[in-house]
Amino acid sequence: APGVVLKIVPSTDEIWQQCLDEGLIRIFKDAGALLSNAGCAGCAAGQVGQNGPGEVTISTGNRNFPGKQGKGEVYLASPASVAASAVAGYITTEDDIPKVPANFDFALRADEMKLAAKQHEKTHETRPLTIKGRVWVIPQDDIDTDMIYHNRYLQITDPEEMGQYIFDNLKGYEDFAKKCKRGDIVIVGKNFGSGSSRQQAVDGFKTLGVQAILAESYGAIYERNAINAAFPILTYETLEKAGVENGDEIELNFETGELKNQSKGRFTNIEPFSEVQLEIYQNGGLF
Repeated sequence: APGVVLKIVPSTDEIWQQCLDEGLIRIFKDAGALLSNAGCAGCAAGQVGQNGPGEVTISTGNRNFPGKQGKGEVYLASPASVAASAVAGYITTEDDIPKVPANFDFALRADEMKLAAKQHEKTHETRPLTIKGRVWVIPQDDIDTDMIYHNRYLQITDPEEMGQYIFDNLKGYEDFAKKCKRGDIVIVGKNFGSGSSRQQAVDGFKTLGVQAILAESYGAIYERNAINAAFPILTYETLEKAGVENGDEIELNFETGELKNQSKGRFTNIEPFSEVQLEIYQNGGLF
């Protein structure tokens, strides 16, 4: 039906190869479908885009809890019902397909999108390159996204509500959100943010007012998510020269990587922002 987007996400590579061998991939491609590589149980949101506000998806997948596939509505159904609904333009069954599909007012939709885009235009104010704040030293490696922001809170879509749950699944730091103050800086070990992609594990820190995170290394997806969201993350090899301890006040320059421990009057240097990270940061985000 006009206005319907068909997303194809094979659940396994074996099924993908079978579809290719049988010519199904070509059929779907010629029909205008969005085709993805094999994905997580056919979860289209992680492969070919999430629902936007007001959008409705009918899926043969197995996941539709709030927030999982975006901000719109997601309904689960049989392959036959999904195919029938794609033809009809609304949710129906294979024995009740209309002769004429539903039609949408694209002009109205376009005007709504233009208005939304205008409302979200960014003001390009210069953001600070030097920050000062109290330090949280969490001497742990491999803090994954489930420890940062547990999956039981994934139904929350308002970023302002996410901060209260940061680290409540990290042993010894369950009360982090209650004790954290705006302007704090968090220092952790290696491989921070490993595990599944979870934007809430970035946005929650922003809600709390955490100014930056310093780690020896990051999970690749977390690093990209944080940079794209203009949330300051930096890497270090060692902070021994600065003698940084929990509760110290430090000053940090994103552009030069200079770190001053104001509590002890000691200095060191860490990895500064790259040119790309600096540009995204000053833009307020990738988009």
